[in-house]
Amino acid sequence: MKKILITGGAGYIGSHTAVALINAGFEPVIIDNFSNSEKSALAGLNKICGREITCYEVDCLDRSGVEKVFLENDFSGVIHFAASKAVGESTRLPLKYYANNIDSLLILLETMSKFGVKDIVFSSSCTVYGQPKELPVTESTPRQDAESPYGNTKKICEDILRDFILSGVDSRIVALRYFNPVGAHPSSEIGELPIGVPANLIPFVTQTAAGIREKITVFGNDYDTTDGTCVRDYIHVMDLADAHVKALAYLSVQKLNFYDIFNVGTGRGNTVLEVIQTFEKVSGQKLNYEIGPRRSGDIEKVWANTDKINKVLGWEAKYSLEDSLRDSWNWQMKLSGKKN
Repeated sequence: MKKILITGGAGYIGSHTAVALINAGFEPVIIDNFSNSEKSALAGLNKICGREITCYEVDCLDRSGVEKVFLENDFSGVIHFAASKAVGESTRLPLKYYANNIDSLLILLETMSKFGVKDIVFSSSCTVYGQPKELPVTESTPRQDAESPYGNTKKICEDILRDFILSGVDSRIVALRYFNPVGAHPSSEIGELPIGVPANLIPFVTQTAAGIREKITVFGNDYDTTDGTCVRDYIHVMDLADAHVKALAYLSVQKLNFYDIFNVGTGRGNTVLEVIQTFEKVSGQKLNYEIGPRRSGDIEKVWANTDKINKVLGWEAKYSLEDSLRDSWNWQMKLSGKKN
């Protein structure tokens, strides 16, 4: 089996992608410093896969540690998830985000070059579009000024990857621009494990339903949307994981010195209130929420045009918003000890 390195592989998206890789016949190898993930995720991952997945506790900023992992393994490709990712925190700690997200990519690219590993799938974000002038956004939609240091690191990393290819190197790169990952593995063995107060809507919803949080604050209801609340494109994490497997297969048949970008979303937008109402429907739980003022930095609405990834990679989202929220709730009940 071809070995694929997953940086940040014990995290939310990384762990689900490890499952998708195994299902596709690859052997994932994880490196993670567990700064934004829990080691308990590995137990759930191993249970799903029926065997122990190799994991190194290594920080991607530790060049010698990363090189040691490459020395011990013959990788055919890399999926790079490891990054600091909380938008709000990035506005308070911008230097942490620039150092971690950019330097880790540079070290990884240099190590890949040193060991002759050609293929990398990079975890980018729809944050690079800012508040677009036209919707839905395509891969050719102009990138806007970032709303946060986190978003800016994704723009800078995309520029680094493009310039790296323009320099003539024998590498093949795909950047996947994620929209809003939600859901959990249908087994409820792995899912999103936010540390502290969740920064994303869905874990806040499930934790409120479980009684961990008192209420949800909906930040603004006076936007130019159907019900006045912000619109996002919510994609199930297993669909997102599958996109990485498709991207690796796509890279393997390209000529060297290659770079491409794909949106990964459902192609549909849902408002915050639609998410809350859909959750109440699938879970049978009534949510306590209130309307608050707008939150600084929030984009009004964004969702993906997925024509390119549908046609070129043969990928499409299979899970509905209802599926995503049901899996998220089942995962939360498992964490709360209410689900066998």
